Amino acid sequence: MRFSHLVLPGQSAPTLVVKEGDEAIPVATLVEDAPRSLDELIAAGPEALDALRTALADGRGERISFADAGYAPALLRPPAIMAVGLNYAAHSGELNLKTDSTPTVFTLWPNSLAGHEGTTTWSRSVTGAVDYEAELGVVIGRPARDVTEDEALDHVFGYTVVNDISARDIQYSEAQWSRCKSLDGFTPVGPDVVTADEIPDPQNLHIWTRIGDELLQDGSTGQMVRSVATLIAHLSQGITILPGTLISTGSPGGSGFSRTPQVLLKDGTTVTVGVDGIGELTTHCRIVD
Repeated sequence: MRFSHLVLPGQSAPTLVVKEGDEAIPVATLVEDAPRSLDELIAAGPEALDALRTALADGRGERISFADAGYAPALLRPPAIMAVGLNYAAHSGELNLKTDSTPTVFTLWPNSLAGHEGTTTWSRSVTGAVDYEAELGVVIGRPARDVTEDEALDHVFGYTVVNDISARDIQYSEAQWSRCKSLDGFTPVGPDVVTADEIPDPQNLHIWTRIGDELLQDGSTGQMVRSVATLIAHLSQGITILPGTLISTGSPGGSGFSRTPQVLLKDGTTVTVGVDGIGELTTHCRIVD
């Protein structure tokens, strides 16, 4: 199943929908007392997802076109956003940073979430070196604490696309990375969350970035230093990863900051990141002063 938060014409609040081809089915038309967001659906547990599957199989629900809809973030209020840095050797090397023996983990702040086709703005007085990072996002479906690698993927609800936009000048001037990647709108997520049963192997997905017609990142999730299962197992040691948590799993080589000449996001840039089988996520960039 494929879920989105759509802002339908004439509405201001996002509507949780299931997508089937070029149609969307509002979840509120499928079941009574329907969850209003994907966060609520995940919190309700596997039974809630099973009820939606049954309703769809029975032909229930209102089918609508989403051609003119806007997008809110694929997750609206995740209990945590965990990010993993330096998880592709090529990216670590191009940034002249060392991949450590354990994952580099930091958190992203909720104000940074943004939706597909949204506009991310920043001020020149805050940063002058803004970069893209295509990443596979993992959405946790049930509590994970002290899980093994063999158990880890059983705790995954689904997968999404993340652009871990980064202010490189801030990143290299501070010891921690949360702030440089948490400016408003710096974590676009979506457009969809695809349930885990649709992605049999999260380590066999093409991942890329384009600006215009130029392909800037072109990799595979199989190039991760640590797999999705390894990351979940590591993060869950002594810590309960709550349902709805988003884990951003790192970016392949090809960052704009490391190119000669550099390819940084600027006023008027439109950047698209994508992951095979999940979708493409587009962000429009504006510098406000």
